[in-house]
Amino acid sequence: MALSHIKIVDIFERTDLVGSEVNVKGWVRTRRGNKHVQFVALNDGSSIKSLQIVIDLERFDEEQLKPITTGASLNVKGTLVASQGKGQTVEVQATEIEVYGTADPESYPLQKKGHTLEFLREKAHLRMRTNTFGAVFRIRHNLAFAVHKFFNDKGFFYLNTPLITSSDAEGAGEMFQVTTLNVKIPPRTEKGSIDYSKDFFGKRTSLTVSGQLEGELGATSLGLIYTFGPTFRAEHSNTPRHLAEFWMIEPEMAFYEIEDNMDLAEEFIKYCVQYALDHCRDDIEFLNKMYDNSLIERLEGVLKDSFVRLTYTEGIAILEQAKKKFEFPVKWGVDLQSEHERYLVEQHFKRPVILTDYPKDIKAFYMKQNDDGKTVRAMDVLFPQIGEIIGGSQREEDYDKLMARIEELKIPMKDMWWYLETRKFGTVPHSGFGLGFERLVLFVTGMANIRDVIAFPRTVGNAEF
Repeated sequence: MALSHIKIVDIFERTDLVGSEVNVKGWVRTRRGNKHVQFVALNDGSSIKSLQIVIDLERFDEEQLKPITTGASLNVKGTLVASQGKGQTVEVQATEIEVYGTADPESYPLQKKGHTLEFLREKAHLRMRTNTFGAVFRIRHNLAFAVHKFFNDKGFFYLNTPLITSSDAEGAGEMFQVTTLNVKIPPRTEKGSIDYSKDFFGKRTSLTVSGQLEGELGATSLGLIYTFGPTFRAEHSNTPRHLAEFWMIEPEMAFYEIEDNMDLAEEFIKYCVQYALDHCRDDIEFLNKMYDNSLIERLEGVLKDSFVRLTYTEGIAILEQAKKKFEFPVKWGVDLQSEHERYLVEQHFKRPVILTDYPKDIKAFYMKQNDDGKTVRAMDVLFPQIGEIIGGSQREEDYDKLMARIEELKIPMKDMWWYLETRKFGTVPHSGFGLGFERLVLFVTGMANIRDVIAFPRTVGNAEF
């Protein structure tokens, strides 16, 4: 009977395997030793820990071992034994080694240690083989699973909203157009404008910037829904916080007022952080050691206390009285910048903040207006290191108020009759929020650049791999 292949993460977790024959497969991280014995660190991506393979040179032909260099892939059979050396609890005494694939030391880009993150971004097709990015993407996977588990366990339904849309949920117009027309010689109407009736969908369409508007349809039918999928923004922001393609989590809840929305957002993000600490401890400890020695303290700090809740007006007053010079001046009515948000979180309150009741002029048309006529029931969750990590609101359920706001802002709504009809037929109070998934992964991993928490970053001027 053939020996079953076992993952390295299971090798370290199963004490019953010590003394038995095992079959492991993976990639060589390092090889060292002397003329009698060689030690190979083998990693298969299942764990931050590499498994030490002990090679007794008397048992192997020198030519057979020559291709075993950093980056090569191996199939190893041997006996799992307790390790006598430092740094590992168990090791494999190899009896058979098969080289699946070689990695030429002269050309393999990851031959040496200590590469910068900038260098590794240029090698995105290989960077997941490093300890750093193995840790980041295992954490990302676990956070994605936590998202689905949290909402499923609370009775939410997962709704797949369209990637191709004719609506601009954000109203900023920074969208990627989708067309099958000849862009060099598009068909024209009698007035000279592009004739989109000849396009594939019969109208102008773009990649979605948000699934929220469609999500509201789900909420006003199924009660509680969430979306989790890619979104796209043609924003020319080449910063460590922006991507052109990123993933959004957007729950929408019928019968939720703004207070319910805030409660859910706080519960949700704490759940995700706790899940990562419970299931990715080795990876988080590695990143804490290598990149950010306050990471674990910061994650545990988020769980410790309730989030501060205050209005935008109260937040502005604190910022105006702050003994700090901001790059962007502060006054009532301005959209807060990351430096303002982080001051409130990191210096003033020293814990996460939920800011509410923003001026209506800096928020989206669909947010419910307060009785003062100046503010809306918006809410932003502000985090250390990140700034805004969640943005949401109670949605305007009153048809006349929503229409008045649309007309005031001169928003073209001819293709959104379906959205307005939810306010005509059985309208209800409802709320929702959006969480940029990469920003959550950024916070939990302690990485400094958002391009390092998505496998294949899409940014201005970059669509490689």
